[in-house]
Amino acid sequence: MKRIPAFLTLALLLSAGLFSCKGQFDALLESGSADAKYDAAFDYFNAGKYSRAAKLFESLALLTGGTERDDTVQFYWGLSNYRAKDYYTAETNFDRFLREFPRSPFASQAEFLHVNCLYKSTLRYELDQTPTYKALAALNEYLIGHMESVNAESCRRMIDDLNGRLDKKAFENARLYYKMEDYKASRVAFRNILKDDADNRYREEILYYTAMSSYKFAALSVSSKQKERFLVFTDDYLNFVGEYPESAYRKELDALFEKVKKKN
Repeated sequence: MKRIPAFLTLALLLSAGLFSCKGQFDALLESGSADAKYDAAFDYFNAGKYSRAAKLFESLALLTGGTERDDTVQFYWGLSNYRAKDYYTAETNFDRFLREFPRSPFASQAEFLHVNCLYKSTLRYELDQTPTYKALAALNEYLIGHMESVNAESCRRMIDDLNGRLDKKAFENARLYYKMEDYKASRVAFRNILKDDADNRYREEILYYTAMSSYKFAALSVSSKQKERFLVFTDDYLNFVGEYPESAYRKELDALFEKVKKKN
């Protein structure tokens, strides 16, 4: 009789062990014993197996409603999802927890985790920023009531990051017109950014592209309209150098300004 290779024996043992563990977990999940699930849920949580812990806490929530364990189970259900990086589900967990248990010992932690979930659920600046606005509103509201909290500085950093994301999206949206060589539209778009948000962190670049847009729009215009349109560039140039006299963009804009002076 041929011997089974050692590596195959090991694979079979591992496979059997995995099926055994899975079978035990499934049996536990389907059982009606609240005590057994409660103990196992914390065992999984403490072992860092957060997805399994979350499933058990979710199952427990149906059994412990109205009992003294209710808020603990609900909180750790959310925390398990948070640790498993399922921020969307965790945010829903913490939102419900805060409505049902506003006086729980876990409420303070749940408040911060709730806004942190909203922050972690936001998208890159290129994508829809609706979640960003929602997170900003929640973070600012949290700060109003927790100015001295240990989490306050963390919230300020999150707010700064999200505002930076919105600033970049506005800047890149306007620059898209510039890349498409629609210089009239790009100048309008860049100016509108600063009308809506004068403190946009890309202000220097916005003023630079505003001036470049007006110059290129004038340069590409019919000769009868160039003089008037180069005057717009001159205004944009003077606005830029007035704010950023030492800018790295200064040399390029100075050269264009000298060309315009010679033409006029």
